[in-house]
Amino acid sequence: MLTQTAIRSNSNHQFASARAATPVLHRMTGDSERGSLGETMQLMGATMSYPRNTEIFGENEPADYVYKVVSGAVRTYKILTDGRRQVGSFYLPGDIFGLQFADEHVFSAEAITDTKVVVIKRSALTSLAGRDASVSKELLNLTSRELQRMQDRVLLLVKSAQERVASFLLEMAERACANNIVELPMSRQDIADYLGLTIETVSRTLTCRETSCTIEVPSSRRIVLRNRTALNRLNA
Repeated sequence: MLTQTAIRSNSNHQFASARAATPVLHRMTGDSERGSLGETMQLMGATMSYPRNTEIFGENEPADYVYKVVSGAVRTYKILTDGRRQVGSFYLPGDIFGLQFADEHVFSAEAITDTKVVVIKRSALTSLAGRDASVSKELLNLTSRELQRMQDRVLLLVKSAQERVASFLLEMAERACANNIVELPMSRQDIADYLGLTIETVSRTLTCRETSCTIEVPSSRRIVLRNRTALNRLNA
């Protein structure tokens, strides 16, 4: 709740300029070639900085804002009734998060590393989507991707540990790099809580994949994919 208060108190003047910025956006891009949703948020939103492990929003707090990662990384998570933590998603630079079907957040969100995000009022974005078909389409596509990601996670959690880790590495390679070197902002514990495994199982599985020459692990945060074909077979 402190974060939400800081957003309101420090950034009201930027949110108040959203309506004024909208016609400027239209003049800059034209009716047939509007800016992307991320660019729209950059223009209309406020940039906020969050130190490592700082809460961005909490579970059950009002979902009044939408966020775009500029730098760093974000995890969403829920604390289960038995005290275990379940990580829901990881968000990397360029990713948009905080969109909710409900009026309250189902998960909490934290900065994994020192992170900057653009924050925009959900109501301002919804209002713009009502006037701009391209923004409305992007919001629909983003919501569809989030739904697909949730469905993929349900399937992931019934796979073996080897399959889950292979799927995670391929996902991060696709999202975070253009080559076979994956720089992971999250810890092994984050990965374990995301995959529904223990940290010992994640470490043991990575060691097994390294022994089989499927990957190389120069450090805990860097993974080199040496045999994508073998990883894809596990992920099939």
